[in-house]
Amino acid sequence: MRTVREAVLDVLRTRGMTTVFGNPGSTELPMLKDFPDDFRYVLGLQEAVVAGMADGFAMATGTTALVNLHTAPGTGNAMGAILNARANRTPMVVTAGQQVRPMLTMEALLTNPQPTLLPQPAVKWAYEPPRPADAATALARAVQIAETPPQGPVFLSLPMDDLDAPLDEDEDRAARTTAARRVRHATRPAPDAVRDLADRIARAADPVLVVGNDVDAAPGAWDAVVALAERAGLPVWSAPTEGRVSFPKTHPRYRGTLPPAIAPLARCLAGHDLVLVVGAPVFCYYPYLPGDYLPEGAALVLLTRDADEAARAPVGDALVADLAPTVRELVRELGERGRQAGGRGAEAGDDGVAEAGGRTAEARDGVAAPANAGTDTPEAVTDDGALTPLAALTAVAQGAPADTLWVNESPSNLPQFHEATRISRPHSFFFTAGGGLGYGAAAAVGAQLGRPDRPVVAVIGDGSMHYAVQALWTAAAYKIPVTYVVLSNQRYAILHWFAQVERAAGAPGLDIPGLDIASVATGYGVRAHRATGAGELAKLVRESAAQQDGPVLIDVPVTTELPSL
Repeated sequence: MRTVREAVLDVLRTRGMTTVFGNPGSTELPMLKDFPDDFRYVLGLQEAVVAGMADGFAMATGTTALVNLHTAPGTGNAMGAILNARANRTPMVVTAGQQVRPMLTMEALLTNPQPTLLPQPAVKWAYEPPRPADAATALARAVQIAETPPQGPVFLSLPMDDLDAPLDEDEDRAARTTAARRVRHATRPAPDAVRDLADRIARAADPVLVVGNDVDAAPGAWDAVVALAERAGLPVWSAPTEGRVSFPKTHPRYRGTLPPAIAPLARCLAGHDLVLVVGAPVFCYYPYLPGDYLPEGAALVLLTRDADEAARAPVGDALVADLAPTVRELVRELGERGRQAGGRGAEAGDDGVAEAGGRTAEARDGVAAPANAGTDTPEAVTDDGALTPLAALTAVAQGAPADTLWVNESPSNLPQFHEATRISRPHSFFFTAGGGLGYGAAAAVGAQLGRPDRPVVAVIGDGSMHYAVQALWTAAAYKIPVTYVVLSNQRYAILHWFAQVERAAGAPGLDIPGLDIASVATGYGVRAHRATGAGELAKLVRESAAQQDGPVLIDVPVTTELPSL
């Protein structure tokens, strides 16, 4: 007779979920014993790192990731990373072992007494099967829920004695049927809804387009949105808190990233009479700088796959539908109406390259960067050898290959990062949309595992690095060729910025002197360097990205430049 474990493995095989990210405990061993040869187990030294690696893997591959945690303590350790995955809209199935059923009532050691409540509200669905025979069915349901837009993590608690339970003939047949099921999601809007939206765009004197993370995540949406901007002559802004790049930053119509506060954001959109938001919430604000949500005289329409996102928007109308087919229909409708580029949307620099972030970019090998950055000028290097963030990041961009997949967790330097890299191809940038630290170092490992055909460069602050530093061991143990560039300023620079905005002078715990990340990396088995010049930094990045022998960490002392709204 077949067992529950065999039925569970069938479900995972059928869905291509054969990579398991885990940190095992005694309650997980029954699931992992006799581990099949066609599965791959990726070990992380701490559960938050495990979930972060799975997050990066799912984002890079566009598939659903599988996480295996150790009952309640392991789930608790992973909660911050699971919350990040929810914000990232990452399809992820999180499984955790549970004590044997005969000892659940007495709450024996390692019992999770509230298995469906513990992971809330980080997951879309949490469940413990009522019978051993229900495990495969529950797992299949979990996968479907994780993949249903808006995608996100789900949680499944598996009592450890369920896995060896035999299935009778009827139960086995039901499990096989469940494993073979498929659910497809395709939500098209009513034709009149598309026509109405096309009419509003065509009638607007000066419409503007704002794009968000889901444009990069939704299949086909990137190309459709570019076609829309070109057909309708729309200037394009990125929504605040970019977790992905959703429009080519070298495109003539690209204007930059909107600030994440109410009043400054509205000022950026002043003069536009219609704001079309695609694949982003309206809007992700922080800090609180009150004002009007929109400039005077402007209307807003949101196109999203997330009905809850549509419901909670504080302003504007909304259309809930799949992004790519809806935008393609918009392009067709606008073509029939003869909408041509015009108004402010058609304006660009004399060389055909739009100004973004106050600087004009010059294209170079598929990456645009400021012409005055990346050299050891007196303005770029301080007396102690530290580079400015822009000089350092420009050097990193110069050294990285054109097809680099970027992971970033240096929040205080995001404007300089985007100015230096000017990412202009889809699925090339990941930054947690959730605001919690610990994502980058782990996600880079998962992204490189998922896309071994592309070099992965992770730009991480020295403060952020230590939230998931154990990821370095996994990268070294599995010889994963991630390039880590750690921007070291010995402080939580983004908190210094918030301290200014929130008038919180004198707050303790904002500086972190004495860190030596190169020594820590060496202790985990990672080759480490310290770069003090832009030329040396570009060379180290170029050499690291070209090799396949394992991870490399480059520690770069940088000055602190706080962002502005």
